[in-house]
Amino acid sequence: MNFLRRRLSDSSFVANLPNGYMMDLQRPSSCTSSPVSPAMERRHPQPLSASSSSSGSSLFSSLSSAMKQTTQAASGMMEPPAPPTPIIQKPKILLVVDDAHTDWAKYFCGKKVNGEIEIRVEQAEFSELNLASYVTGGCMVDMQVMRNGTKVVRSFKPDFVLVRQHAYSMTLAEDYRSLVIGLQYGGLPSVNSLYSIYNFCSKPWVFSQLIKIFNSLGPEKFPLVEQTFFPNHKQMVSTIGLL
Repeated sequence: MNFLRRRLSDSSFVANLPNGYMMDLQRPSSCTSSPVSPAMERRHPQPLSASSSSSGSSLFSSLSSAMKQTTQAASGMMEPPAPPTPIIQKPKILLVVDDAHTDWAKYFCGKKVNGEIEIRVEQAEFSELNLASYVTGGCMVDMQVMRNGTKVVRSFKPDFVLVRQHAYSMTLAEDYRSLVIGLQYGGLPSVNSLYSIYNFCSKPWVFSQLIKIFNSLGPEKFPLVEQTFFPNHKQMVSTIGLL
């Protein structure tokens, strides 16, 4: 130790040492590494973790999007929401049973059910119609009509019916009561009651209903032309012979 002290105290020996040698010798041996200065820490910041970086970028993206929408709304640049697509409903089919002298289509032109659904008129006579009715399927109508010399054939399912023609006549082949029964069988709503149409196929049956009213109200309020009913012509002939 005395030898080292003498050598270190020699100025010529110290001058010949490398630069910084004495500084390294004077450092405490207990420190294994030098601390980093605050200036060096500011120059070399620690990298952020991937999770904090991604969450920060996501937050920034959301904030930027919200600010963009707010700016566009304030300046009127945002597109208005698209209007809802209107629902187009099929027109309701009205079957009119009448001769061609009256054009019922013009009376229903522009008319709508509940102010929303259009009405399509299909007009024909009883003699131009045929039908099939089902318990759950309603009534399907086949129509064959002549229009301006052209035969028009159509099949459709009417939504309601308007009857303006007698369904029964004493004339040969003019008994259309089966068609009235088919309309009733298919549950087709009628503007005028199908019950009344079927009842009016028999004039004596209608007159019997009038007799009930006559008996209820009296001849002063409900007068009737007196008539006599015979079930068949034989009964009528035999009665006349007795007079």
